[in-house]
Amino acid sequence: MKLIVGLGNPGLEYDKTRHNIGFMCIDSISKYFNVLLDSNKFNGLYTQFNYNNEKIILLKPQKYMNLSGEVIRDFVNFFKIDTKDILIICDDLDTPIGKYRLRYKGSSGGHNGLKNIELNLSTNEYKRIKVGISNDKNKDTKDYVLGKFSKEELDLINPIIDEMPNIIIDFLKLPFDNVMNKYNK
Repeated sequence: MKLIVGLGNPGLEYDKTRHNIGFMCIDSISKYFNVLLDSNKFNGLYTQFNYNNEKIILLKPQKYMNLSGEVIRDFVNFFKIDTKDILIICDDLDTPIGKYRLRYKGSSGGHNGLKNIELNLSTNEYKRIKVGISNDKNKDTKDYVLGKFSKEELDLINPIIDEMPNIIIDFLKLPFDNVMNKYNK
């Protein structure tokens, strides 16, 4: 069983904000697989489906970003998911907009969602896709990540969102080293 989680904040006021790139990617993946995130459990909006004879869960935690690890922990415990089978999709201030990086593990880099996941899973060894949102040093970080993408930024982000289903298909079929080698540019 694989758990694929997109990080974001619930609520319409956060729709299409930089911090919600994980939700935007999950929406793209669910559209590709023609599934709806129409179930709710442990404060998480999710769906389950089978792909390649394996059960897949797509999840959008419905607690705020800094508490998303609690939702993930509850899913991991309930569905008995090994941390090696978790993939987190999140925003990354340290990566230029229009770029992304796949990683086996790593520090939170100051990302409150990743900090909370690490706290609740007692490990930083889970796979992740960090989607670049750049950083505007002239703005308060909180205001920046909760700000909406400009049209120019969306022109750079949308190709990543569109490519996300292909990355996920490879994640479900190939060793993660191969997936990283293919997509990390």
